[in-house]
Amino acid sequence: MDKIIGLGNALVDVLVTLENDDLLAEMELPKGAMTLIDEHKLLRINERFSQMQTHLATGGSAGNAIAGLASLGAGTGFIGKVSNDYYGEFFRSSLQKRGTEAHLLVSSELPSGVASTFVSPDGERTFGTYLGAASTLKAEELSLDMFKGYAYLFIEGYLVQNHDMILRAIELAKEAGLQVCLDLASYNIVEEDHDFFSLLVNKYVDIVFANEKEAETFTGKDPEEALAAIAKMCSIAIVKMRAKGAMIRKGSDVIHVEAADVPKVLDTTGAGDYFAAGFLYGLTCGYSLEKCGRIGSLLSGEVIQVIGASLPKKRWDKIKKVLEINN
Repeated sequence: MDKIIGLGNALVDVLVTLENDDLLAEMELPKGAMTLIDEHKLLRINERFSQMQTHLATGGSAGNAIAGLASLGAGTGFIGKVSNDYYGEFFRSSLQKRGTEAHLLVSSELPSGVASTFVSPDGERTFGTYLGAASTLKAEELSLDMFKGYAYLFIEGYLVQNHDMILRAIELAKEAGLQVCLDLASYNIVEEDHDFFSLLVNKYVDIVFANEKEAETFTGKDPEEALAAIAKMCSIAIVKMRAKGAMIRKGSDVIHVEAADVPKVLDTTGAGDYFAAGFLYGLTCGYSLEKCGRIGSLLSGEVIQVIGASLPKKRWDKIKKVLEINN
């Protein structure tokens, strides 16, 4: 089985479930988006969180995807940066417990990154992200040895602000023979750095994951036309459409995968990341694109039924049984 390494912001999610969206307005956070915040706003949010029930979990888009892959039994690694503090140790130990090779660099400048995660009554999630140590990962800290032994590199789009580091990572990955997978991350991130996303997808990336809003922002087209446009730039394009399922395109072949039948959506945190995890797991097993998509849909449907982006062991056991039956 092929191994996958993720490159992303090493973040710890601190989640709260909201009764309404008033707090989002108060903190000036656009619903459904990821917004970078400074330490002052983090302290304001923490003050409100101290009066609410919170849930702690490892986070970051690539971190979630790698956690899902590891839980399925795939060989995984993760590259990121933390501090020698509580959150940094929490992140490191969580990777190691899942059997993921932790290529974690340590910052002495800033505390570990935290993603304040607000779950609205409709299940939509909004992030106020303090990157902290995660943002200090530099191009020169990456080495070829980090990428050796893997077949795929999964990059989260939230990292694209650091152009030099991303380009260095892709250069090393290609030198080591890896295919590059990119998740577009968030529509506002795509909008702010559109030219660089275009450069990456057109020149370097093999597999692109996007939800319909990100795909529209990237191409200016509706989901089906956006899928076709992205597929012309890379090998495989995937556009996720929530309850309408997902579309996968390779060349002229288009596959539609239905969304999992979910009785109640509690929290959409990690839905796209888990779809990517399921899809990539299928690729490492040599499955067809349709089966890869179905596994992605299965995982995505499971994670939106819990708070946060972590599934308990019982749910993973259930998923593995389903995969064994359908193998």
